[in-house]
Amino acid sequence: MKARILILIALLAPVAAMPQGFLGRSEIVFAAGGMNYTGDLNNQSLFGRPNLAASVGLRYHLNNRLATTAMAAYGHIEGGNPDAIELRNLSFRSPVAELTLRIEFNFFAYGTGATDRLWTPFIFAGLGAFHFNPRTSYPDQDGNPVWVDLQPLGTEGQNLPSYSDRVRYTLTQMCLPFGLGVRMKLSRHVSVSAEYGLRATWTDYLDDVSTTYVGSAALSAGSPDGGLAARLADRSGEVRAGYVNAPGIKRGDDSLCDWYQLFTLTFSVNLDPLLGWTRSRRCLER
Repeated sequence: MKARILILIALLAPVAAMPQGFLGRSEIVFAAGGMNYTGDLNNQSLFGRPNLAASVGLRYHLNNRLATTAMAAYGHIEGGNPDAIELRNLSFRSPVAELTLRIEFNFFAYGTGATDRLWTPFIFAGLGAFHFNPRTSYPDQDGNPVWVDLQPLGTEGQNLPSYSDRVRYTLTQMCLPFGLGVRMKLSRHVSVSAEYGLRATWTDYLDDVSTTYVGSAALSAGSPDGGLAARLADRSGEVRAGYVNAPGIKRGDDSLCDWYQLFTLTFSVNLDPLLGWTRSRRCLER
């Protein structure tokens, strides 16, 4: 029992040491909604194939116009279009875990004070990092679908000496989050908001598709597990029997990087009623 009390004191000590007014300006944020992506396998659609996503974070109101928010989010993106670019029949699904830090600007005086406006539209922008891992479903020898990680296979020749300019992409990347929304106070300490945010990235491989076909023969001979790499790099034969895309034929559009989006409903709770009691120096009367 004493050990548990000591652990609780250790966890709450940093809260008690915070500057006066910090808790009153701070909120814990919970969000749920959808995540989708824009890229080669959804015809650059902003609203293609959304999946569930959730996030949690901490917001600090610098004043009634500006706030800074740190968020952690997790969701999935996916895409596939068998009718585009010579029946390429490619598809993928990827988890996305991100950390972002952003600045928010309220168009109306909002903040956490009782005299501020009850609602306001806002915009935000910041910087973040995310981790992804594109996978695709493929039948095994018994015909059962299994999920295969695509990045290690080098489906566009990243493992081949003859394509040395195609460097294997990393699964952890930077992103630029920005967007807009509207927030409203439900009570003195609780607020709700709806927002739509885009994530600009510097990779064209969220979907493992970017440039041109390198050919099944080259992949089979030079890639790790080359037979599987060749089969997953060009799946057009599954749609049109015997069809194979020759090396150099366009597989994706490398002139545009892939993006992903988050649209969420967010609940924010002020930290003062949750943790303000840790500052008390008086004993409660029995």
